[in-house]
Amino acid sequence: MWKLLQIELYKMFRRPRTYISFSAISALIFVVQIGLKADGKEYIDFVLSGLKDSIDIDGNMLNGYFVCYVVLQLLLIHVPLLIALIAADMISGEANMGTLRLMVTKPISREQFILAKFLASAIYTLLLLIWIAIIGLFLSLWIFGGGDLFVAKNSYGVQLRGDDVFWRYCGAFCFAYLSMLTVAAVGFFTSLFAENSIGPIVTTMSIVIFFTIISTMSIPIFQKIQPFLFTTHMVNWKEFFDEKVNDNNEAIIGSIQNPQRIINSAIILLGHIVGLLGLSMYLFKKKDVLS
Repeated sequence: MWKLLQIELYKMFRRPRTYISFSAISALIFVVQIGLKADGKEYIDFVLSGLKDSIDIDGNMLNGYFVCYVVLQLLLIHVPLLIALIAADMISGEANMGTLRLMVTKPISREQFILAKFLASAIYTLLLLIWIAIIGLFLSLWIFGGGDLFVAKNSYGVQLRGDDVFWRYCGAFCFAYLSMLTVAAVGFFTSLFAENSIGPIVTTMSIVIFFTIISTMSIPIFQKIQPFLFTTHMVNWKEFFDEKVNDNNEAIIGSIQNPQRIINSAIILLGHIVGLLGLSMYLFKKKDVLS
């Protein structure tokens, strides 16, 4: 199994398209960092435009933690589309090259074949998020320095102490990995039904966009199904950046306002991953491979 995974990783990282996501993410983060370095104060004023009269902000808001939060808000909407480039190509790419039939004749089970392919996608997704953490968080801290993190919510603002922020980012990145792995599972599943990569990639992107639109629309009929859509829960990494207050309206350091929401969302995302992977194994085991 380990040897099979090594082969899949080797095939993945020798293709130029694998590095498109890393290059695109690097360019986007650098643009955000340069923009905030040049005109960050104006952006801060815009963020606080509706809260200036009701709160007082202590310290420097434009720091590495704030920049990383901006980066995550921008990137975690678009990263699923980049993950689809790889995950949706895992099976269909083999069929397109005419090697899928040869692969299933090897002395390995089809379940092992599918699992190795999916694990390769999972490792790729993990490396992508680690790369975002390196240049989005650590590089931003090096450029802008540390400090308290201010997060603007719908009707209030949250100021998190600098020594209470890093662990929240660790939790947010772990949750984001679960979200992105769900997208990878969707792309992997769609790749079973095509003999070229374009169809599954476009299908995965369409599913993410379609479900995202439904997840954000306040229409009663949609609200009934929103809790079951993975796109509804992908944005709940933001829950790590909200804290409880006591009866005196003082922040409780180290707390999370709604930890149960994070747990529920993680369970639903994990359920999607396990379900899609299990269904992929079942269908591929029954599949008559002719390519």
